[in-house]
Amino acid sequence: MRFGVLTGGGDCPGLNAAVRAVVYRAARAGHESVGFLDGWKGVRDGQSRPLRPSDLVDAVTRGGTILGSSRTNPFAKPEDADRALATLDRLGIDVLVAIGGDDTLSAARELHRRGRRVVGVPKTMDNDVGGTDWTFGFDSASTVAMDAVGRLRDTAASHHRVVLLEVMGRHAGWVALATGLAAAADATLLPEEPYDEPRLLARVRAAVAARGYALVVVSEGVDLGQAAGTAAAHDEFGHELLRERGVGATLARRIEAATGIESRSAQIGHIQRGGPPTLFDRLLATRLGAAAVDLALAGRFGEVAVLRGEEVRGVPFDDALRETKRVPPAWRDLLHTFEAE
Repeated sequence: MRFGVLTGGGDCPGLNAAVRAVVYRAARAGHESVGFLDGWKGVRDGQSRPLRPSDLVDAVTRGGTILGSSRTNPFAKPEDADRALATLDRLGIDVLVAIGGDDTLSAARELHRRGRRVVGVPKTMDNDVGGTDWTFGFDSASTVAMDAVGRLRDTAASHHRVVLLEVMGRHAGWVALATGLAAAADATLLPEEPYDEPRLLARVRAAVAARGYALVVVSEGVDLGQAAGTAAAHDEFGHELLRERGVGATLARRIEAATGIESRSAQIGHIQRGGPPTLFDRLLATRLGAAAVDLALAGRFGEVAVLRGEEVRGVPFDDALRETKRVPPAWRDLLHTFEAE
């Protein structure tokens, strides 16, 4: 068979490890691989390159994606879908391995519904794909954010300030949760919980009274009711671009106005996405990439390779995409155990 592979949506550490696993696993079974450039855009526009194991020897160590990525929706227009299907036919692609989050996998499901052989690999630094326990990219991104809070702690303590770190997370606050827990933040705000300003201010005051400074972690998707700004732009899947909402900066102004304590904010942004993957993400991406090829070789098309407990298995696209995985009450209860009151 001839395997096609793409990486779509936001980049994250571990993508190259997954691509490497696909190519090596396919080659071991005697099959060749083709990489599509810039996600679904490469399929739509017919942009690809051959992939050999020798091209990917040390790819597991590198962040980003050697194939490039984009947020292109190949089914946004009928003519785009026709072009994508024509590309697969022209290149003789027998199986397409789509590596991405909900949007990329939703497009892969649509392609499978149109009769093509497709398997999926879930990835996202947000850890919000419902069909898998963990996604690669999440551990690396949260580790970077945890390090950032540690650095901000030094300056907060030196100047007796409140310092807020805004991290990524649209509808699911996994990165904020992990960062706040691991870095001992005084308060952590998640999209899963309604914004409670009196409670936040009480935590900040308690922390400052106890040791002279406070640290707050906030997910970019938190609804403050009256945010500083609203992003007018949307991507091809209809998602609002959150970078201009300024949640962290808005909170800093509110805290300083209400408490009189000097407050600052930092937006870590795309720094979370870059750099080499952690050990966990390298291993998880490798296992999922290899498992996707195994699914295809077993004729289990229309499935996504996921992690359930210690086992990697295949589940149908519908199961993997049924709902966004949000932070459940048990995790939130653990988080609040350590927050200042």
